[in-house]
Amino acid sequence: MLGASTPSTAIRELAGGKARGLHSLTCHGFKVPEWAAIGVDAFAAFIAANDVNSLLAELTSATDLATALDRAATVRTAILGSPIPEPVRDMVALAYESVGSGRVAVRSSGADEDGVDRSLAGQFDSFLNVTTLDDVLDAVRRCWASGFSDRSVRYLFEHGTGVSKGGIAVVVQRLVDAKSSGVIFTANPITGARNQIAISSVYGLGEGLVSGAVDADYVVIDKSTGAVDDRVVGEKSEQFVPTGAAGCAPTPVPEQLRNQPTLSDDELAQLAELGIAIESLHDGPQDIEWVGDGENFWVLQVRPITALPDAVDPSKGVILGATEAVTDDEMRIWDNSNIIESFSGISSPLTLTTAADVYGRVYRSYARSLRVPEAQLRQMEVWTPAMLGYFHGRVYYNLLHWYRMVHIAPGYPLNWRVLEVALGVDESIENDLAKTLRPFTFKTIAHKGFSRAVTTATYIKRFAEIDSKTESFMTEFYKVYDEYDAVDYNTLPGEEVYRRYRKLERDLVDRWGPMMVLDAILLTSSGLLFLLTKLFLKDTPEWFQYAVVSPGSDVESAEPARAMQDMAKFVRADPELARFINTTPPEKAYAAVQASDWQEFAGQVDEYIAKYGYRSLDELKLETPDLREDPASLFVMLRSALPDAPLSKRADADDYLDSRLHGVRRKIYEKLRGKTSRALGNRERLRFCRTRAFGMVKRTIRAMGRDLARQGILDEFTDVFYLRLDELHGCYEGTTDTAALAGLVAARKAQRALDAELVAPARFVTRGRAFHNDELAAQGWVPISATESATAGTVLRGTPSASGVVRGRAVVVTEPQDVAGGILVAYRTDPGWVAALPSASALVIERGSPLTHVAIVARELGVPTVVQIKDVTKLVRTGMNIEVDGASGTVTILSEEN
Repeated sequence: MLGASTPSTAIRELAGGKARGLHSLTCHGFKVPEWAAIGVDAFAAFIAANDVNSLLAELTSATDLATALDRAATVRTAILGSPIPEPVRDMVALAYESVGSGRVAVRSSGADEDGVDRSLAGQFDSFLNVTTLDDVLDAVRRCWASGFSDRSVRYLFEHGTGVSKGGIAVVVQRLVDAKSSGVIFTANPITGARNQIAISSVYGLGEGLVSGAVDADYVVIDKSTGAVDDRVVGEKSEQFVPTGAAGCAPTPVPEQLRNQPTLSDDELAQLAELGIAIESLHDGPQDIEWVGDGENFWVLQVRPITALPDAVDPSKGVILGATEAVTDDEMRIWDNSNIIESFSGISSPLTLTTAADVYGRVYRSYARSLRVPEAQLRQMEVWTPAMLGYFHGRVYYNLLHWYRMVHIAPGYPLNWRVLEVALGVDESIENDLAKTLRPFTFKTIAHKGFSRAVTTATYIKRFAEIDSKTESFMTEFYKVYDEYDAVDYNTLPGEEVYRRYRKLERDLVDRWGPMMVLDAILLTSSGLLFLLTKLFLKDTPEWFQYAVVSPGSDVESAEPARAMQDMAKFVRADPELARFINTTPPEKAYAAVQASDWQEFAGQVDEYIAKYGYRSLDELKLETPDLREDPASLFVMLRSALPDAPLSKRADADDYLDSRLHGVRRKIYEKLRGKTSRALGNRERLRFCRTRAFGMVKRTIRAMGRDLARQGILDEFTDVFYLRLDELHGCYEGTTDTAALAGLVAARKAQRALDAELVAPARFVTRGRAFHNDELAAQGWVPISATESATAGTVLRGTPSASGVVRGRAVVVTEPQDVAGGILVAYRTDPGWVAALPSASALVIERGSPLTHVAIVARELGVPTVVQIKDVTKLVRTGMNIEVDGASGTVTILSEEN
């Protein structure tokens, strides 16, 4: 038996990771419940006495996972069915007696557990509330067997640790009568900040926290000041307590305590001091399990944090929310512009890191297609991975880098101004700053001149042949799409899904990069058309600039809206079916329709899902399920589309031109207009392909999430969206400590709850390295409750996007539901909203631009639209009567909420 008085050398050799930590804590005077350990030598004696060594030898010789799992099952069965020899029984009895012979916890303590590189957390078994010697003996045997469970063998095999390396020790420890329990991270597990401590806590034993069954409190404390930086109070309806038999079970928390903090401020301060003191003994941040009995806090386990994100490092100058190095005073402008059309509200870490990775690689591929030299391509690797930023869960343009990207193609003096219109940027940057934003530099002027000449010639060639290039791209894309879309990824092994996912990722980026020249061509042609309009037509109204260019009424991206309207027309013809659609909860509607007598309609629904099932609301956010996975949103859209709103293409721009422009000038104008319209149409087609591509990526990632949940690495498949892209890759490439992911996911979920309470400003600026919460608050990151609505008579001004005047009831929404003839007011929209547009009498969008996807489709559908109205979703409330003038770009408050 091993214990607190055992020499450290014996503890290191025999006691395993958990016991090593307890021994260190005990020797340094920390409060640790009485404990004793059954060393790996006892396990060795057990397997020798029962002839299990030969089975272990076969297991360790396995060269593939399937064989290892099969042989491990044989070893596990042998361990559970073999008697414990008398000398080992005596050792266990002595350990149990030394800790008081009462209620104890019996925990596995692997030789490689709680290491600096891998924690192996959760891979082996523990048993609580063990109360007799026979039960202790049985628990010890089961701890040994857990070293050969499917989850531990898979983890150890895939990480190359060796299945039986070092053996399994076991800790027997007095069970504290827990009033509260939890975990201390001595560094922020989300941001990596070493100057913060994160504490999670629940009532009762920590089993509910570890399993995720109980909604824990989560508090972040500044180490130097003791101030609480962030706090989430969980709704704790249950607590885990010892049961009559070995184990513990959930019981209700008294009603008056459910929404109260588990810990007082004084108790939080005590735990923070405890964490700092323990960290000072070790080389790096620590993950500490604790339990409180109402009088004292006891330490149950300590181990290094093995999956901590890179922290803000002043020596490297890394900006919070970005992935690039900057100098002390270097400025960055963060603008959400129309990126919120794609990534609205809070986006998951996986969505952000995937998008940032794709942007970086696609634009480097784009530059390569324009024959930018290799030396300059390497310079781009500094900034292209950092074209996006991530603040309080929101995605932002790292705006200055987008000017650099536009600078790659010729025509920058014109293109960067058109870029601002396309992005919906409210505030133009200064000319002097714009001129400095170069994507790369050259050693000599001659080298620069030659390279720019080559790029310009290549760009002109691409400009001329873009229509045929688009057709070729579409043909090749749909070959890839049809191949990948035909696969049921949920039937494949996780490793095979991952292999296909990486191939899909490479295929798409290789094809997509050269097509990004289409964006540059659209900027150039739109800018030239703008100049030609100013030259040929005097004093044109602002709406004309956006109405004059159209991708065509048959643009592919408008198809879902038209198909939705056809279904709505069918529903309107049957009053009983219309009543059913309007009254049945969307989540139940699909199954109810399939079981009903409306089989023709059921066929229409299935046909819509078959054609457009890859679509969803927030369709570029990986965490949002598509229609195939969750058809409920189809019925939300259909309910909104039921009011009859005919699709119509407005001819205002043609009429305007017919009355003012003729002859040669009209022919020149129409030629450039046609080129711009085709570029816009091709861009819309390309974006439609992007939606399909993200649909494929979603399916593969969901399949990987289910695989990781089956392995026990994640609690549920949707937890995969709380991983970063590199962490997901590492799960299949052996570079991620999968045992620590469940804790990181829980911490990131808690942070998401905090982030959701804040209003995200449209634009803010950072200088230098770290950018802290108080500085963010000074630039508009304030609680949602700190805003006031507009009063009657207020006129809000924005940018005209589609002409027409409408009066009606405002419906402020975060997703397209229950609009039904009202004026849809949204902070942003994404392409998934187009199916709801026929139901809206007008459209008001706070962010975005007249060139965003939904604004383009709204013009095709004849829906009066105003965009870029600052704070409209805060100033306008659902129920207000408002007037929208799409030609003048105004929204007038007629009366306040009804």
